[in-house]
Amino acid sequence: MGDDSFAACIVGIGLMFRDSGDQPRLPLSETPPRPTVATATSAFPTLAAAVRTQIDMAATSHNHANYQARLDFVQNLLHERFSLKENAEITPIQYDPKCPFKYNNFVYRISLPVPITANQATKDEPQQPGCVPIPDGTRELIFRLTNPDTEGMNQTTRVENEVATIALASAALAGFVPHVVPSVYAWGSAAIESSQGWIIQELMPGAPVDESFDAMDLEQKRQIFAQMAKLLKSLQDYELPESIASFGGVTFDDTGRPISTAMTSVGAGPWSSYEASFKGRLEVALQKADANPYIKGWRANGVRQRLDAFVERGVPAQFEALGSKQDRVIIHADFTANNLLFDAISGRITALIDYDFACVSHPSYEFLRSFDGAGGQFRGWSSGEASEDMTVREAKLHGFPSPLPPATKDGVKWDVMKAWEDELEKLDVKRPRNIPGIDKVADVDTILRTILPWRVSNSDILRLQSEEVIIKCRNENEEQLVRLLSHLGF
Repeated sequence: MGDDSFAACIVGIGLMFRDSGDQPRLPLSETPPRPTVATATSAFPTLAAAVRTQIDMAATSHNHANYQARLDFVQNLLHERFSLKENAEITPIQYDPKCPFKYNNFVYRISLPVPITANQATKDEPQQPGCVPIPDGTRELIFRLTNPDTEGMNQTTRVENEVATIALASAALAGFVPHVVPSVYAWGSAAIESSQGWIIQELMPGAPVDESFDAMDLEQKRQIFAQMAKLLKSLQDYELPESIASFGGVTFDDTGRPISTAMTSVGAGPWSSYEASFKGRLEVALQKADANPYIKGWRANGVRQRLDAFVERGVPAQFEALGSKQDRVIIHADFTANNLLFDAISGRITALIDYDFACVSHPSYEFLRSFDGAGGQFRGWSSGEASEDMTVREAKLHGFPSPLPPATKDGVKWDVMKAWEDELEKLDVKRPRNIPGIDKVADVDTILRTILPWRVSNSDILRLQSEEVIIKCRNENEEQLVRLLSHLGF
């Protein structure tokens, strides 16, 4: 396999090893990073060697097993919907056949042999909920296929959730001209076990911000942050339809109205409150931990009794201080530089894409899941109180120190983080600094992340690790849980 392909997979694992409770970007995204193999293997030499051995043993990954079948599905559906007389050109977007991790979606750029006419686009069919007519003359599209083998994703309303959230985001961000949310033209549900979920949507202009971000100077980054803050503010200020009454995912009722449903990335919900959403997710995580042969429900050493007590009594206590508990907004949940497109000449953001993890939740939740490359995700308490992570947490809660601490090679980029905070403050965006109690919620989130650590529960990474490494990781997570539970009084 090529060095770039191998490196992308290694960094996906490397991100996970940096924080045992974190969810790595690579397995969750169809757009993996492209660092050099030298960087990846120097950072994680032992792991790199192990993964290279495992990958070399398998000629192709499970992602590639149905490669041609997926292309045939896309081609046939395009012919059916648009009465094509010639095949369309189908180009996979950032697809690596050797990557050992399951892609969340398979995404293709479609070039049609001839522009679509209005008659071809409609074919006298009723318009689906969340869709708009394809503009006359359209020749290029994006085609997304859900991966039914992705772990942890609820297929029942997965496509509906993405389409419905795109429709909500389009309304919330309608003030941006040109528009920044891709239009959906057609979709197919993955609700039935044998069905393939798919979305045909608009091809948006621009290049991913993350491909240029590191090379930008601080003022260029500040220009990106100013636009990100405006997008986030608009999502927070949007008044949700009355039909969406809960916390969780979104789907359509029989009349096409958006309504609350289970959260796609959890498979549970909807919930009546933000607190209930975390309690429900903790219960789901504990059920999965019970079935895990390494974790065994954390029943050793009395940890499970402490976790059960925390879920019953600790969670309500942690949410007491949270401001505006019932606030509900559109949450992208992957609002990062790799899901933003921009025009490199003007610096203008041209699109916010990929709503697969989107949901409706409290404004604080976006900060628990998004903004890698900007301010970073807001984290809960950690045992190293003098660590840089805790210093960052305090700065986000109470204000950045002046002068800023010096940046280190692999440490926090304080000037970048402060620039992001400045842009949020200018628009009075709801953020850690002005959401009382977010620190307590982040502690609950840390418990949630640590109950079911990815490298001890994901089948892909388990195949790439020795029994010794898995057990070591499991024990490290138990120590982390014990320290955090003790800090919280359990």
